[in-house]
Amino acid sequence: MNPHDADNAMAADYVMGLLDGAEHAAAERRIATDQSFAQAVGTWRERLADLDLSAEETPPSPALWQRIADATKIAPIDALPSARAALRGATLWDNIRFWRGLGIGGAVAALFFATIMIGALATSRQLRHDMIALAQRKPIYVAVLVNDTTKEAGAIVNAFSNGRVELIPLRPIEVPAGRTLQVWTLWDRAIGPKSIGVTGQSRTLQLDLESLPETVQDQLFEITLEPEGGSPIGRPTGPILFKGNAARAL
Repeated sequence: MNPHDADNAMAADYVMGLLDGAEHAAAERRIATDQSFAQAVGTWRERLADLDLSAEETPPSPALWQRIADATKIAPIDALPSARAALRGATLWDNIRFWRGLGIGGAVAALFFATIMIGALATSRQLRHDMIALAQRKPIYVAVLVNDTTKEAGAIVNAFSNGRVELIPLRPIEVPAGRTLQVWTLWDRAIGPKSIGVTGQSRTLQLDLESLPETVQDQLFEITLEPEGGSPIGRPTGPILFKGNAARAL
């Protein structure tokens, strides 16, 4: 797991209350000092807000309470030493049957609760895994790329929480012989556009943003028509076919 995925998983665990004391304290320190981690926590809070509001309160069933009561039950009162035995000097401290029964009952109870906790922990981890998988299937930013002249949408860019970014054509894009479609992004005009994908045909393309900062609101994406193999100067040289800015997905 790379550092980005590890931080994302830790942020999800924090929001869902799955961290123990030390891990929880470490996460709260990072929220106060690490802007990127704090943003990941905020993002998970937004994603899970609807799930939290839709969750119904589920109280323990009567059968569960009965199992807990049965597991913690000790010897009945009538099994304790009789008054006659007590008059002979026998005390509770000397009653091996009592302590044996109490020990067995305690061991059963401890085992029972350990089983419950292990099962709950496994369920929580699985729940986190399922929620992360669900969230990662939904983009956090979407850019609709439009042709300035025709005002027609030609492609969309989806940016996901795990750093994956994809381009999906909405219509066939004609690529003349000896030419290439090149995808660019611009988040800082002082740095300029960066190439994030090259293809010789109109198709779904996984874009390469691993070496770039995370996608942000209003980040520009565009497709240009370049010489075969891509722009020779590392900057767009051909006409801009489609462009659009990233917006927070609903």
